[in-house]
Amino acid sequence: MTETQLSPEVLAFVKRGEQMQASASASRKTMQKKKFDTIAVHGIYNMEAALANQGSILEPAYLSPAQHFENSDHMEAALAYLMPAWAYSRIANPTIGYLEETLALLEGYGYPGETSACVTASGMSAIFMATNPFLSGSGPKNIVASAKCYGGTFMLFQERFANERGVEVRWVSNPQDLEEWEKYIDKNTRFVFGEMPSNPGLSMMDIEGVAKLAHQKAGMSGAECPLIIDSTVATPALMRPLCLGADIVVHSLSKSITSSGMAIAGALIARHNLSTKIGPDELRENFALYVKLLPFRDHGPSLSPFSALMILNDLRTLRSRMDFFSKNTMIVAKFLAAQPQVEDVRYPGLENFSGYELATKTMWLVDGEDAASVKDKKPVNRYGHMLGFTVKGGAKQTRKVFDAFRMIWRATDLGRVKSVATIPAISTHQQQGDAGRELAQVPENLIRLCVGGEHPDDVIADLEQALQA
Repeated sequence: MTETQLSPEVLAFVKRGEQMQASASASRKTMQKKKFDTIAVHGIYNMEAALANQGSILEPAYLSPAQHFENSDHMEAALAYLMPAWAYSRIANPTIGYLEETLALLEGYGYPGETSACVTASGMSAIFMATNPFLSGSGPKNIVASAKCYGGTFMLFQERFANERGVEVRWVSNPQDLEEWEKYIDKNTRFVFGEMPSNPGLSMMDIEGVAKLAHQKAGMSGAECPLIIDSTVATPALMRPLCLGADIVVHSLSKSITSSGMAIAGALIARHNLSTKIGPDELRENFALYVKLLPFRDHGPSLSPFSALMILNDLRTLRSRMDFFSKNTMIVAKFLAAQPQVEDVRYPGLENFSGYELATKTMWLVDGEDAASVKDKKPVNRYGHMLGFTVKGGAKQTRKVFDAFRMIWRATDLGRVKSVATIPAISTHQQQGDAGRELAQVPENLIRLCVGGEHPDDVIADLEQALQA
């Protein structure tokens, strides 16, 4: 329906919507001038928004599933997407909206263009919603993806997209090799997907280099394709792929961003004006909003507003937590590297790690290191709080070490304030089979460890007694 077909009463609500959008845009521009920590604490929830919510200085939890409208004209304008509204929580919700705005600002920190976010019910639903729109239409289609990725991502691409829908998946076995990426990208590539650092192998990739290949090599035939990066392990506190040339970033918010472990959620954050021949103009102009209002509405992977509130609460301290956790993990990684029972330690901060140079080039603590004064701050690398180590003696000895943990939790989780470990070959990457694990280089003697907020001496003590078991 066009505006010329609307009644004057509905047009009045459309006009009100324009004023609401202008106000939100002004709030975004104000916050874009602030530092990362300030954005994380406030988002765009300002004093005016508080006064409209009984003066609450914290974002309110809107638990009602539906919005009440003033009259039928208001409803018509809102459901035609001609003015900001939330209507029904499967489409949108104010509390979730506060979270989306904050994530868009944090992931877009330092990026010169506009960004938008869409929050989903899980990390896997975020990956699905970020990739599925590019697989529409007929004709040959392929996707190019790093084989060193989370097991759920591998299964989505290999089983749901390839085996069920006939999409060709071209797995990149060594994501550090730009020539391998270049070999696979062609005019029929719908999107390029990478994970950095990867789970569980901590694999690195040259995001800038791969972005150029995705945009230029596919674009030779007028068919540029987007680069999608899963940045769950790094979080925007340590790396912001949009600033490096990526088009879309996905997160499992359940992990390091919500280190309390109080919510399951995902998010996609996209730059505006994507270059792709797939889909309508709305998809290219504002991908996250397009997903939110149309395919997301129809697939229905909506998040609980209460979970959004839990995530917002954790998000406020993201930078300081990732700094603290990263320091702890570096200490633990160096300890493990010196143990005779350990074959290898995978951690981007270790100089003998194969991806050390790429990680050091890419992963920085946002806004520098804490110091006594602003002028003393300097750029500093931080490498996150996930590591992997292989145990000598194969799977049997690895299980003995794993089963001997007394403080480190045995679970498939990661990113927690409590240290958590798993054996990926029998958990997160079990279903992709021997061939899939070999392609992803996930050996049976690998333990993935996410170091939390405990004193590193106590984590080391638990590892030490377990290795001696």
